[in-house]
Amino acid sequence: MPEVLFYHLERASLESVLPGLLERTLERGWKAVVRCGTRETALRLDELLWTYSDDSFLPHSAELARAADQPVFLTAEAEIPNGAHLLFLVDNAKAQAPEIGAFVRCVTIFDGGDEGAVANARAFWKAVKDEGHDATYWKQTPQGRWEKQA
Repeated sequence: MPEVLFYHLERASLESVLPGLLERTLERGWKAVVRCGTRETALRLDELLWTYSDDSFLPHSAELARAADQPVFLTAEAEIPNGAHLLFLVDNAKAQAPEIGAFVRCVTIFDGGDEGAVANARAFWKAVKDEGHDATYWKQTPQGRWEKQA
């Protein structure tokens, strides 16, 4: 049964949070699929992961033809061509609660300033809990650290 983590963005942007979460994913030897709400977001994040740090490199691709060889795959579709252990849902991307059973972990990152994103996260929380998955809710402290709330 996978863990499902909900990250509520209030003080940081997706672009500042996602690279660190992906780095920790790869440090554990896991692969990830980042499912985005739109293809444009997938392409924007693809560019970001090439440039976010001079000291780090996250091997990744947003091209299906290269995805099987990459530990991080960015997409706006429901495909999982790289045998991912983690599913990241960003930019209002959705998944069905039964679908996440194929993963070790599902991480939903949602914008607290977007009422639609908050409503989607609440609905997904309920579906995940109804499906019997463990779910945790994380919120940033004023110092920028993540704190478990529920």
